[in-house]
Amino acid sequence: MKEKVLEVRDLAITFNTSAGKVKAVRGVDLDLYKGETVAIVGESGSGKSVTTKAIMGILSNNGTIDSGEIHYTFEKEGEEVTENLLNFSKKQMRKTINGKHIAMIFQDPMTSLDPTMSIGNQIIEGMRTHYKTKKKIAQAKAIKLLELVGITDPKSRMKNYPHQLSGGMRQRIVIAIALACDPDVLICDEPTTALDVTIQAKILELIQDIQKKIGISVIYITHDLGVVAKVAEYVNVMYAGKIVEKGTVDDIFYEPKHPYTWGLLLAMPDLETNTEKLVSIPGNPPNMSHDIVGDPFYPRNKYALHIDKEIEPPLIAVSETHSAATWLLSEHGPEYSLPTELQARITRMKEEAKHYAAG
Repeated sequence: MKEKVLEVRDLAITFNTSAGKVKAVRGVDLDLYKGETVAIVGESGSGKSVTTKAIMGILSNNGTIDSGEIHYTFEKEGEEVTENLLNFSKKQMRKTINGKHIAMIFQDPMTSLDPTMSIGNQIIEGMRTHYKTKKKIAQAKAIKLLELVGITDPKSRMKNYPHQLSGGMRQRIVIAIALACDPDVLICDEPTTALDVTIQAKILELIQDIQKKIGISVIYITHDLGVVAKVAEYVNVMYAGKIVEKGTVDDIFYEPKHPYTWGLLLAMPDLETNTEKLVSIPGNPPNMSHDIVGDPFYPRNKYALHIDKEIEPPLIAVSETHSAATWLLSEHGPEYSLPTELQARITRMKEEAKHYAAG
């Protein structure tokens, strides 16, 4: 039996803005098990980061949680307990959960690091705050963490300031800070977006290596399905504040059921494609300050049915691990086949996977 670490149920979040109320998240369910890697993927504005900020208790002040529960299982005073994190104040979250049990890596390390503090002081700060660790012990652990994340000459780097380091090194420092208090869950919010391709690959490998060594659970937030293919075991595809497809990596990449997932897969750059044009999903995501009637993907979906205009589809199970919110899967839905170009893309992905497995 896998141990469940995190369970999100029916999470709905609204923001009060000058343009009115924006329903950013509209009923998200999410599960995370011990040692597992889950990806949340979707276009900008789909609700990925907002969902995880709610888990961390760091929503901006104009955000309101309308409904839902976030159950987190952790060790407290020698006993395993499950708490609804939505019952915690921001102060309680900072004191008892953030950093200590759930840590987050943000996409731009320069916004995460304090330019006025040395690298060493930023790494030991959490240990000193949460565990009252003696300074010498904390510094020794910080040096080990810097070694773990691949920083050369860690002892001298402790005295450096963020502006003295490259982008890749800064992101490694952010990872070291996140790991300083031995969290159970690591949330990675597009941790490689600001980095070049070579450094991206190294950071992803680093997080995977650390996960294998210390067995933490990881949530990746990304719009890049290439990253998902490399790191995740389970994938949640988000659109317009809801999860519209979920399944294992193989389910999503080789047996996608939602037309939005088809669009995301086709939009991935591919060296083997015969066309010079990049494929894009037509139209724009819906305005979340307006009431959504029917399937929010309906205006962009050339496979849409008449019912999509009137009723939003629920998640329909395809298998024990796989489900998608599309009326194409309903018992009254029409027969359909994947777009020809997507079938060709999936065939190429399977061949590529065999090649990597063999080599």
